[in-house]
Amino acid sequence: MLLKLPLSSIGRLNNNIIQKTRSTTFIQSLFCANESHTTCRSLNIAARPSDLIGNTPLIDLSNILTNHGIDASKGTKLVGKLESLGPCSSVKDRLGRSLIDEAEQAGLITPGKTTLVEPTSGNTGIALAFIARERGYKCILTMPESMSIERRVMLMSLGAEVVLTPKETAVPGALAKAHEIVDSLNGDGYMLQQFENPANPKVHRETTGPEIWRDTDGLIDIFVSGCGTGGTVTGVSQFIKGSEEHGCPPLKSDLWTVAVEPQEQMLITEAKGGEKVGPQGPHRIQGMGPGLVPKVLDLDYIDEVVAIHSDEATDFSHELWMEGLPVGISSGAIVAAAAKICARPESAGKMVCCIIPSFGERYFTHPMFTDVKAKAEALAKQPLPEPFDNTAYGFATTRG
Repeated sequence: MLLKLPLSSIGRLNNNIIQKTRSTTFIQSLFCANESHTTCRSLNIAARPSDLIGNTPLIDLSNILTNHGIDASKGTKLVGKLESLGPCSSVKDRLGRSLIDEAEQAGLITPGKTTLVEPTSGNTGIALAFIARERGYKCILTMPESMSIERRVMLMSLGAEVVLTPKETAVPGALAKAHEIVDSLNGDGYMLQQFENPANPKVHRETTGPEIWRDTDGLIDIFVSGCGTGGTVTGVSQFIKGSEEHGCPPLKSDLWTVAVEPQEQMLITEAKGGEKVGPQGPHRIQGMGPGLVPKVLDLDYIDEVVAIHSDEATDFSHELWMEGLPVGISSGAIVAAAAKICARPESAGKMVCCIIPSFGERYFTHPMFTDVKAKAEALAKQPLPEPFDNTAYGFATTRG
């Protein structure tokens, strides 16, 4: 029940608290309607948009297993962590805040003076753009021309400057352009370096990993994550498997960590000593397979690499939409890999947790939506029933 407070009771508000946690500042107010009632309300209000980052939920993906004939009767469980529910709808929200927080604390950047420059495939750029807008930084982002128009529009709507680079050069081309821009800013430009900045895996050791461990009650056996910058798969694994270097005691040292990459660009597989399969080159899985092996990726924590073709990633993305989960194509790739893991006999009785990196609405111009986009554009209006006169709406007769 909501309490409606008369103006006369405002003076009796009490217990006004500002609670600071590791990642968030919330303002909480407890108050009572009058002295004769003990029922109180608690307000939980974020102070700024970036304080909404984190604590994303897990969702049961058992239907995916059923749809693919995978027997879950022996206790195999697949869950997804919905990073798509962050304030700017991707796992990169965590990274963007971490990169800026760490740079601010080190005195490397100053609001109103520093221009943040970063190469990005889109989602990190969106995170940086919204936090830069929140805190007063100018932001310039370089990205391959193959990234979706929705991402470009979102970045520009958040006040960022977007510089496109040739798609053939992938992220390395965007990185070279970013360096050129920083050099031109006479000391006022700063590159956050998501691919090699230790703040990247750090935020996943401190937030994503603990959240997964908490929300699975420590029952997670297998962790499946895409590999873009490598920060998520590294940080989560360090937290759960343990990392003496980073002060993380082992919680489950035998956690099986699976990195997912595009089959068309199997650089992580090669780095782990595996062999590439099929033609190598451009792929359609935005958000992973950046064309390099990131420095923040700790290969020692990767137990297995699963390569997924863009076509299979597209199919699984559509399947997730049909389950009521609007996601991007990288989510399809990750869930496809997770389903393969769950299908193995040795996965019986185990819990597999995978990352759902981003929301699907920013991909409508991606090839995965070509067919449905054509159907949507071909839709025609329908005549209305009586008493409407349909000739007024362009139809040939009153009834259409």
